[in-house]
Amino acid sequence: MRRRKTAVAAGCCLAFLLGTLLNVLFIPGSEHPPPRDGAPPSPPGAPLYPPEEEGGGGRAALARQIRERYEEVLRYRQHRAAAAAGRRPLRPRERRLMDLAPPRTSAEQPRLPGPRGRAAAGLRAGASAELSLEPPLLGCRDIRNVSGVQYLGSGYTKAVYKAVLNRTLAVALKAVDFGGHDIAHCVRQFSALGDCYRLAAYKIVKEMILLQRLRHANVLQLYGYCYQDSNDIPDTLTTITELGSPLEMIQLLQTSWEERFRICLSLVRLLHYLAHSPLGSVTLLDFRPRQFVIVDGELKVTDLDDASIEESSCTSNSDCFMEFPARNFTLPCSVEGRCQSMNEKRNLYNAYRFFFTYLLPHSAPSSLRPLLDKIVNATGELHWGIDETAAQLERVLNLYKSGEYLQNVTRMPKAEYRRVPEAFIPDENYRCWPSYHHKGCLLSVFDVNEAIEICDSYSQCKAFVLTNQTTWTGRQLVFFKMASNHIMPDPDKITYVKVTD
Repeated sequence: MRRRKTAVAAGCCLAFLLGTLLNVLFIPGSEHPPPRDGAPPSPPGAPLYPPEEEGGGGRAALARQIRERYEEVLRYRQHRAAAAAGRRPLRPRERRLMDLAPPRTSAEQPRLPGPRGRAAAGLRAGASAELSLEPPLLGCRDIRNVSGVQYLGSGYTKAVYKAVLNRTLAVALKAVDFGGHDIAHCVRQFSALGDCYRLAAYKIVKEMILLQRLRHANVLQLYGYCYQDSNDIPDTLTTITELGSPLEMIQLLQTSWEERFRICLSLVRLLHYLAHSPLGSVTLLDFRPRQFVIVDGELKVTDLDDASIEESSCTSNSDCFMEFPARNFTLPCSVEGRCQSMNEKRNLYNAYRFFFTYLLPHSAPSSLRPLLDKIVNATGELHWGIDETAAQLERVLNLYKSGEYLQNVTRMPKAEYRRVPEAFIPDENYRCWPSYHHKGCLLSVFDVNEAIEICDSYSQCKAFVLTNQTTWTGRQLVFFKMASNHIMPDPDKITYVKVTD
C-alpha cells in the first residue's frame, strides 16, 4: 500500500512538471493573427468583457478575483495608452500585447443585461488602446528551435527555464507553473483549472506590460511571447526575456567592494527611475533579492507582477503607516489625501535592509567609509528620499573613479620597487580577500602608487604585475605576487619588483 501511494504521489509530481515543461516547449504553438479592424484587444484567455459572476459562492468568488485582476491589467494598459497618445499608428500586421484571444462575432457575444452590461461595454470601449511589442519580437517560431533547456526555478505563479534559441541566443522562458502554489491552491478551492489558469496568467500579462513600458538599463528586457495550447487549455502564455544570473547574497559578500558597490548603484538608479517613471511612482511590493538578477555585472529587476503604481490614500498621518520587521514609519498625509512618497520610501527602506547594510560599507576604502555610513544611516532612518540617495551614490562613484578618495590618505612607500616593462610573473601566487581571481591576489587600483600601498600592506607581497585589463570603473587590475624568481616576457604587462623592505 505504501509503495502504491508513493508511486501515485511521484506520478502526480511528474505530471505537474511535465505539464509545465510542455507549456513552455514542444507543444505546437501559434501566434494569433491581429484582431480584426476595430476589435479591442483582450487579456489572456478572457472574453472581451469583464468576467461574469457565475452562480454559486465559490465560482462567484473566483469570478470576482478574475474581474479584479483583469481591471488591474486594464489600468496599466490605459496608462500606456495615455503615454502613447500622438505616436504613429500601428501597421495592420503589428502585434498587440493584449491579443490573447480571438475576437468574437456579434452572434457569439452573450448579452449582458442591465447596468452590468453597460459597464462591460464601457470597459470594452476603453480597452481599445493598442500596445505593440516593438521589434525585435521573438515568438513561437523561435521556441521551436530551442535547445539546452534547463529548469531554473519557480515561485508562487511562474516557472522559469533557461533555453538557447537558434543555437545563439540564451533567454529565459516564463510560464504559469501548473504545479505551482497559485494554480494548486485555486484548483483545490474552486475545481476550475481553466479559470484558475486565467487568474494566474493575468499576472504574467501585467508583467509584460510593465517590462515593455519601463524601459531602463536596470529592468529586464522583454524579447517576445508565444501563445500555445497546453494541459487542455487554449492560448497558454509563455514570455521570452533576457537571461540573468540569480542574485546570491553569500556569493556577493565574497566579491570585491567595487562589484558590491556596483550592485547598490544599479539598484539606486533603478529605484530613482521607478520613482519618476512614465507610469508614476512604482513600488515593488515583493521586494526580495530573488526578484533581481545580474546581467553583465548590472543588477536588473526581473519580477514585476507584484509591482504597483497605486499611492495609498489617507485622511490623516496615521493612515500612512509602514510596517517592517525591524522598524515602523509614519509618513505625512498630503492635502490631496495621499501618503507622501510612500511608494518611493517603501522601495528605499527595502533597499537598505536587503542590500545596503550588507554590501555598501564592508571592506570599502577607508576614506569612503564615513560617506557610505552616512548613506546607510540616512536610508535606514528614511531621512533621505531617492533623489538625495542617488546623488550621494553618484558622488561616491565619482570619488572612486577619479582617485580623489586617495588625496587625503598618507601614501609614503615603505619599500622601493624596480620597474620591469613588458614582463610577467606566471606563478608565485598567494590568496587575498577579496580578489577577482580565486587562486591568486588580483585587485583593482587607481594608479601605481595605490598598487605599491597595497603591496606594502601584505607581508607576503614581493612584486606586482600591472595588466591591461580594467574593471567597470576603468581601474586597472593588478596581480600581487609573493616572489619574483621567474619573470617571463609579456608585451601587455608591467612588473614591479620590491628591492628593499
